[in-house]
Amino acid sequence: MLRLIRTTSDHPDFCALVQLLDHDLAVRDGADHAFYAQFNKIDTIRHAVVAYLDDEPVGCGAFKPYAEKQVEIKRMYVQPAHRGQGVAPAVLAALEAWADELGYHGCVLETGLKQPEAIRLYEKSGYQRIPNYGQYIGVENSVCMEKAL
Repeated sequence: MLRLIRTTSDHPDFCALVQLLDHDLAVRDGADHAFYAQFNKIDTIRHAVVAYLDDEPVGCGAFKPYAEKQVEIKRMYVQPAHRGQGVAPAVLAALEAWADELGYHGCVLETGLKQPEAIRLYEKSGYQRIPNYGQYIGVENSVCMEKAL
């Protein structure tokens, strides 16, 4: 049974999953990884979700304030052995519900063309592509999306 907890970026299971995510992204992004890594620090994240199956941490995600009424979804990851089991949609829905509870009206996010499964997840979850924002403007591999809550 899937169990989700709300926590912060200090949680050891969240940190362990983020290390796995960073390794995966380093392989996918190759030489571009250093550019993206600078925007993925977790030390200031106060809203994180960790997903457990049978007490094993299998997935995570987080958000941070982006604009006055928007959050940016960050650090979404599911261990490969547990993909396709509904973990990522559950984590994303939990993050959106939490942001909504805090009074935010929408979410933005950035993912990459080398993460087609992430793009499919976000599209199935109601996210729409938008022009690249902030540090991702002009970055060909970046795909930026948003969703109203």
